[in-house]
Amino acid sequence: MDRNTTIGLILIGILLTVFTVMNQPSQEDIQKAKQEQEAAKKKSKEAQKAKPETTVAEKSKEPTLPNPLTNKIDTPKAPVKKLSLENDHLKVNITTEGAQIASVYLKKYHSYDDFVDQKDRALCLFSDKDGENYLAIPGIPSTKDLVFNAETTKNAVTLTGNIDDQRKIVVEYALKEDHRLNYSIHLEGFSQDQKDRAQLKWYLNIKRTERKLKEQRKTTTICFQEKEEGMDYLSETSDDYSQVERPIEWVAFKQNYFSSILHAEKPFKSKDGKFKVSNYGEGSAREFSHIKEMKMGLTPTFDGSNTANFTWYFGPNEYNLLSSYGGDYDDILNYGWGLFRWINLYAVQPIFDVLVRNGIGAGIAILLLTLILKLILMPIQWKMFVSSVKMKILKPQVEKINEKFSKPEQAMEKQSAMMSLYRDSGASPLSGCVPMLIQMPILLAVFRFFPANFDLRQQSFLWAEDLSSYDSILDFGFNLWPYGDHISLFTLLMSATTLIYTYMNSGNMQQPTQPGMPDMRIIMYIFPILMIFFFNDYSSGLSYYYFISTLFTILLMMAIKRFFVDEDKLRVKMEERTAKASANPKKKSRFHERLEEMQRKANEAQKTTKRK
Repeated sequence: MDRNTTIGLILIGILLTVFTVMNQPSQEDIQKAKQEQEAAKKKSKEAQKAKPETTVAEKSKEPTLPNPLTNKIDTPKAPVKKLSLENDHLKVNITTEGAQIASVYLKKYHSYDDFVDQKDRALCLFSDKDGENYLAIPGIPSTKDLVFNAETTKNAVTLTGNIDDQRKIVVEYALKEDHRLNYSIHLEGFSQDQKDRAQLKWYLNIKRTERKLKEQRKTTTICFQEKEEGMDYLSETSDDYSQVERPIEWVAFKQNYFSSILHAEKPFKSKDGKFKVSNYGEGSAREFSHIKEMKMGLTPTFDGSNTANFTWYFGPNEYNLLSSYGGDYDDILNYGWGLFRWINLYAVQPIFDVLVRNGIGAGIAILLLTLILKLILMPIQWKMFVSSVKMKILKPQVEKINEKFSKPEQAMEKQSAMMSLYRDSGASPLSGCVPMLIQMPILLAVFRFFPANFDLRQQSFLWAEDLSSYDSILDFGFNLWPYGDHISLFTLLMSATTLIYTYMNSGNMQQPTQPGMPDMRIIMYIFPILMIFFFNDYSSGLSYYYFISTLFTILLMMAIKRFFVDEDKLRVKMEERTAKASANPKKKSRFHERLEEMQRKANEAQKTTKRK
């Protein structure tokens, strides 16, 4: 800094100091300002005393009518408050604006993201701006536009909304000691027509809580219990809409592992009821944070005291918990339909439940469940293996028959020869198919059981961090269509054991004798390969079960072959039976006789055609 600049800054500083000192108020000015302020305050107080006072109570008595321009109630709104009800399972936040449930937290559970990051935060089922629940009454604005006055007790809250000097709405919430919340709406001063036409609206955007958003969307929908017909539901895979045709006992906004269920003490009326489920379009603000949008509009039934009572359930889709509340809540579990559901409910679920409830980890429980089911099915497995050995022994003779009757017009003769061979030797292709048909319902039942079973959620085993989701040993960081963005090891093991099992049984498969018929061996080899793509995103618990089940089957077949069934002895036994049958031919069955008669007529018709 040069000398001229320094002198300039010093002069400016001196001028500012002199200016500040000269403009500083004197002691007399300060005292005068204080006196003027005190006089103004005194004058204001005297004016307020002279003006007639209007109390808050008197204001509440003044009639409040809807503004004709906005159709909203022009009342002095109380400040909006949020109240909390808590027990060991739930934290429910209630807002005085509309007397609505603002948010629900499940204290004993965590979202997948928090589970991976090891954050001990309660799972948020839904939060502010995710949804609304309110009453719409003809002739007045809906309750969501009204701020209620609140009175709280230990674990309950009563909210009162005054419409005018004659009408009011009282909403009560009372939290139980479990996953349920009592909910009641009382109408006072309303006409019968308004009560009959009032509708309870419930909108909800379901939050993502699991690992794979795409898989979670596949199982999320609206389920509802019709009073006379049982449970029904909207589509799980696409947008859907339904109008109510019968009284409704309860409605569930159901996702894969958690649900919000509204149960009416007196069934909702069928009048004007509707349900709607929607997926989010591309570019939506909720496309990656939420699963689906649910909407419900139902007409509640008010009793003689002008009150409608309900119960909310906020909690896991756990079979024992849901069934303990009655009301057939457990019907929302996607355990399959018909026979498959019965197998899961009365066979698979009880066995698995006993194992898990006795402190056995989910991975070991699946292993033991598989072993128990295999032991139960061992007689059937034995029958299948013996049948496959018999068919293997007869394979050379079957090929000779195929060669002997290779012409299309000899189909009847070939069939007759095959039947004689199987009858005389004591073998039958159906003896292997029937046991397989008995096992198939169990295989298909567990396909529904494991992805829907809550006990697998966030349970780790070996390299799988969560058995309810896919296991990944390598994440690509990009999607490789049609495989996916990761490698599931349990899926690869399942496919490999299925391929080995197919190879072990391929020797018993017959080559197609008709032109154009597909080779079943090729189809059977393609199936395990397709499983890699199909199961890559599925529950690792399911892939693990199929892997263990197929592995046990292979080991069982090897044990039966090595220690229990001697192929050479069985061949001798079959040959003796065939020789005995040839020496003492049995009476042919009616089916065999009909087949030979059809063959005879076909031959005669063929000869007649040639003569012409």
